[in-house]
Amino acid sequence: ISMVVRSTGASSEVYEVAEQIKNKAQASGRFIVVQNSMAYDAPEVTVTIDRDRAAALNLPIADIGRTLTLLVGGAEVAQFDRDSNSYDIIPQVPQEFRDNPDKLGEYFVRSVTGEMVPLSAVVKISNNAAPAAIEQFNQLNSSTISALPLPGVTTGDGLKALEDIAQESLPDTFFIDYSGQSRQEKEQGNTILIAFAAAVVVIYLVLAAQFESFRDPLIIMMAVPLSIFGAIVPLNLGLGTLNIYTQVGLITLIGLITKHGILLVEFANQQREKHGMRRRDAIIASAKVRLRPILMTTAAMALGVVPLITSSGAGAAARYSMGLVIFTGILVGTLFTLFVVPMFYTFIASKDLPHLAEKPDPKLMPALPS
Repeated sequence: ISMVVRSTGASSEVYEVAEQIKNKAQASGRFIVVQNSMAYDAPEVTVTIDRDRAAALNLPIADIGRTLTLLVGGAEVAQFDRDSNSYDIIPQVPQEFRDNPDKLGEYFVRSVTGEMVPLSAVVKISNNAAPAAIEQFNQLNSSTISALPLPGVTTGDGLKALEDIAQESLPDTFFIDYSGQSRQEKEQGNTILIAFAAAVVVIYLVLAAQFESFRDPLIIMMAVPLSIFGAIVPLNLGLGTLNIYTQVGLITLIGLITKHGILLVEFANQQREKHGMRRRDAIIASAKVRLRPILMTTAAMALGVVPLITSSGAGAAARYSMGLVIFTGILVGTLFTLFVVPMFYTFIASKDLPHLAEKPDPKLMPALPS
């Protein structure tokens, strides 16, 4: 999770507010670790000029700045050529005078009258801590708060918790924004729900056209919510997080799991049309014949996503998230398909189907209890 705190104020104010949010988020018990991208851990030397004393000693402020820049700044002032090679001329004082900030007071600056005045006479040198870099987001001073949710806390819930904490701590001149994957998730909002619903509706309509029935597609898709449940279980156990990649995997799972129901329902309808079998007998016969193809299809699809789960390198986390939900969802969905689809077929499927005047095939009839 990446949330950006930005403000029109100074970077030090942004740091203080970001630290407050970080500490509250860490104490909320929803995150493993919370980090603030801005840290005052870089040493900084501040040179404060006494303007009155500099004026009394006839030292222009600009000359003091130019002297410091020349002696410690490492700026290129000229070049010289030798043996067809060009070399930069960079004047600097010896290393021992640059590494020790206290030595700055021993530098001399020429006054307007030509006298050499030590800097210690006109400046105050202090050591401070400063951020290594000052971030800006949309042209405002900013700091990024990164948080890793605890197992069982989705990225959406973690982001909402971080937002609530930020709203409690933000002054009027501060704003929050998002970066990285959190920004994508926030911009998409409920579009994933719309895509999910659209996928279900499209698959239902296609199946309705194929089976020329509104009941059969409903029976086939009874396994979809159960397979989705199976895909979400490992996320709740902390094996993954609900993000954009797992959401894409869930949509993919809808199309994969309906294939099992199609195999069962289509063969059961064929037996009823051809042999005039009852719904219960037809779906049991279908389960007997289609069990092996269903298991083979499941094994092929599950093994096909194993490389996504075990991959490494760049993008491995994204592939793992997608592969995990497909792998667990297809296994759990297959298990439920073999039991739930036949049950719903027995009660929901149309009672009357046109059939040929043939006797039921004894090989396909289920064994009757003795």
